[in-house]
Amino acid sequence: MKPEEMNRLIEEHIAAEKAGDTAGAVAMYTEDVEHDVVGAPHGPLHGKEAAQGFYEQLTSDIHTEEKVPTRRYYGENFCVMEHLWRGPVPGAFLGVPGNGKRISFRLLHVWEFRDGLISRENVWLDGGSVVAQLTSDAGAPVI
Repeated sequence: MKPEEMNRLIEEHIAAEKAGDTAGAVAMYTEDVEHDVVGAPHGPLHGKEAAQGFYEQLTSDIHTEEKVPTRRYYGENFCVMEHLWRGPVPGAFLGVPGNGKRISFRLLHVWEFRDGLISRENVWLDGGSVVAQLTSDAGAPVI
């Protein structure tokens, strides 16, 4: 798969997630997708339905205003992409109440592709920074 095709799928996924369109966020996944947020208590999720359930919870807990790509690395049928995420946390994130606080953090995705779709999404995030911001009286750091 060419980088342009990978980027199109990733951008459509992120746009749907940002809009709170959970069905749209998983529309570009294979039926047997593996969705793995490293460190999540539920572990890796399998299948579009499970991934959509994850996004339904996520989009009610956090509101993505910006997810700016900062680095992209491509290989055959995979892409590693770093983002800078910014937005408010009206719900709880990583078990910490957000109370609407605005935060920002770095996020790393490893995307795998098969048959023209996303077959795996592996997510790593700076949880220490998230927790520090949500428990601090200060606003979001400038990253």
